Amino acid sequence: MRKADEGYMLMKSGVNVVGRVTDGFFRYQAWPTVTKDGEGVLYAASSGHRLGHVCPFGKNYLYISHDEGESWVGPIVINDTYMDDRDAGLCAWGDGNVLLSWFSLKKEVFDQREERTPLLTTPLAKAARELWRSLPEGQYEPGAFVRVSHDGGKNWGEKVRVPVTSPHGPIRKADGRLLFFGKVYMAEDEMNYPDGQICAIESADDGKTWYRLGLVTNPEGITNEQLHEPYAIELPDGTILGGIRVHGEGGHKGLTVYTTVSRDGGKTWTKPEPTGICGTPPHFLLHSSGAVIMTYGCRVTPFGERARISWDGGVTWGEEIFIGEEAPDWDLGYPSSVELSDGSILTVYYQKYPGDSYNSILSTRWFMPSTNDGGREM
Repeated sequence: MRKADEGYMLMKSGVNVVGRVTDGFFRYQAWPTVTKDGEGVLYAASSGHRLGHVCPFGKNYLYISHDEGESWVGPIVINDTYMDDRDAGLCAWGDGNVLLSWFSLKKEVFDQREERTPLLTTPLAKAARELWRSLPEGQYEPGAFVRVSHDGGKNWGEKVRVPVTSPHGPIRKADGRLLFFGKVYMAEDEMNYPDGQICAIESADDGKTWYRLGLVTNPEGITNEQLHEPYAIELPDGTILGGIRVHGEGGHKGLTVYTTVSRDGGKTWTKPEPTGICGTPPHFLLHSSGAVIMTYGCRVTPFGERARISWDGGVTWGEEIFIGEEAPDWDLGYPSSVELSDGSILTVYYQKYPGDSYNSILSTRWFMPSTNDGGREM
């Protein structure tokens, strides 16, 4: 008898471009998310119009595909504030309903990063940072936000401040409520939302208002400063599976994934447990076969995007699968995935297109062989 994961063979369609800028100052894009609405339309979002990994110019881009990722329209600029609009999370449902999440850093972060980020001292970046210092009240607004479109990304509602952030954003549960599993960031209610803690919040009105569900207790010996970029998915039995990026774990170059579950809709969570995976942050996809697919980026050699498969709701994970082409350096990752009509998987991520010096948004379409037991060879 063969183990479930041994039946999986990665069959790739190569690397395709979602968004790539080949000239000008602002070629860098990163931290994408892909999602699919009820009509099969794909949406991918990123932080683009950037000089680099840390810079003051980021805008939130949106790309749309009506042919399952073969071609994309965009970029469409959704957010272009005075701030650096980062980490574009997406959640889509029904006919053209799309929620975008993002966050903006405080000015102080750029001051702290100046010594190890030379591009922050360039005339262009320094001019933007000087402008920040002169902005009138209300135009400088760091924090975490969401906004919603009900017409496939053509028009967007007002931004709504939320107390948590996460690079891939919230999910829509079977009961229609939105659940956002994130890290508390600049929350106005510090008593209910301790800064830096992992927390689940929920919305019953498509993102207009949010209320707290439950906080996650830190693993023993792990501080809030080590916990980042969570994501959650609802399993068929109603269990919520959450994954958390954890820093400072020996043997993983400081980056790994812990998992936690909630069996009461997000109100209480089990103690996060280490997966032993080298790479992060996690994104989960519930495949029609019953498998849970986790994708993540690996920032140790060989650099690139990875996936693992679980057949028991995230209790155990199969062997590592390498997605796409090997990346030239550590600046990569944040893969997220959707299932396409033929059961194949489209994973969207950021890394350098071959020969480029700036990052682009790329995708790889891959699938697992179909057998009579849902893809597992016995």
